[in-house]
Amino acid sequence: MKRFALPAGLLILFTAEILRVYFIMPFPGSQRSNTISIAYFLNKYIFFIRIIALLLIAVGVYQSFRNWKKWKKGFFIFGMLLYAAIFYLVNFKFLADKMFYQPKNKILVTTAANRVGTDKLVLGVTINNESKAYPIEIIGYHHQVQDTIGGTPVIVTYCTVCRTGRVFSPVVKGKKENFRLVGMDHFNAMFEDNTTKSWWQQATGKAIAGPLKGYQLDEIPSQQLQLAAWLRLHPTSLILQPDPVFAKKYEDLVGFDIGTINSGLEKRDRGSWQFKSWIVGILYSGQSKAYDWNELLSKKIINDSLGQLKLVITIEKDNASFHAWNRVVKNQSLQFVTDTTGGLRDIKTNSAWNADGLCIDGPLKGEQLAMIQAYQEFWHSWQTFHPGTIQYKQ
Repeated sequence: MKRFALPAGLLILFTAEILRVYFIMPFPGSQRSNTISIAYFLNKYIFFIRIIALLLIAVGVYQSFRNWKKWKKGFFIFGMLLYAAIFYLVNFKFLADKMFYQPKNKILVTTAANRVGTDKLVLGVTINNESKAYPIEIIGYHHQVQDTIGGTPVIVTYCTVCRTGRVFSPVVKGKKENFRLVGMDHFNAMFEDNTTKSWWQQATGKAIAGPLKGYQLDEIPSQQLQLAAWLRLHPTSLILQPDPVFAKKYEDLVGFDIGTINSGLEKRDRGSWQFKSWIVGILYSGQSKAYDWNELLSKKIINDSLGQLKLVITIEKDNASFHAWNRVVKNQSLQFVTDTTGGLRDIKTNSAWNADGLCIDGPLKGEQLAMIQAYQEFWHSWQTFHPGTIQYKQ
């Protein structure tokens, strides 16, 4: 029994430390299996696992180390030094919150002081008549920015590997919660709350491990647009600025907006319905549907239905800012086409509508189409987190 203690202890020590980070970071093969329960167990009990492993090692070497031959002593010392190196790398280099940090300086300014290009994509949020814009190439590095909009606390999140932007209320069971980035599952960022240490999925806002498993964060409506389009809608919006502390980190995401970034995890597949193809996803009353980005670029407008919802999806002249609206107005289901000016026109009343979904001429002048929450993301992400999704094909 005693002679098996040392190899068993070393095996446990090395395996637990390596698997602890392997399961929750994008290593080859690690993100395609349902191993979140194992990963959570290892992270929760890693201290006790280390103690057990070290006790086994101590039993294995007690009173016998001095009788070992030099090569055996050297091999053991090398093994412990190797573990020390792995321990350092895992706990101080490879863990998500040691690679991606929150802004040290959260700078939000008006358009007069803005330094972010107006062609940059932003995640825009309006609450209680206050609007703020969060550039994706900034929050993409941080993964989350906790803020307050219109007196309401929010957590603005983005996962560049899934291309998912989501805004949630950080209030959990009546208490404002703090979150840290802990890793990823199925290529999607995961956050850990400070109170219960539960793990939360970024794409859905759902707790997938820990005491709060199954609990759902409330999502706050948001829009992904180019900054110019957002400011046209919300000219008094505040805009998040780059934190000078992380200037070099932001450089790594240059090109992410347009999908040309030099990264296999984040670069766009130009074809349709491929792993990293872009889609527009819509979730309504438990049903989900995905629309090919290439088809939207080609058609400029898609009229469709999802269950009882009559919707229209459009893309602006910038080929980046997209909108999804409910196309029922005054109990009429409208069918939209593009007109010669690049705006919209509904066939039923021949009214003209602008790029913001506002009727500017015709019988329905003054009517505003109701926004539908829609997301641009990678196809692999949408079908993973919405497994029964419908593919729009026409």
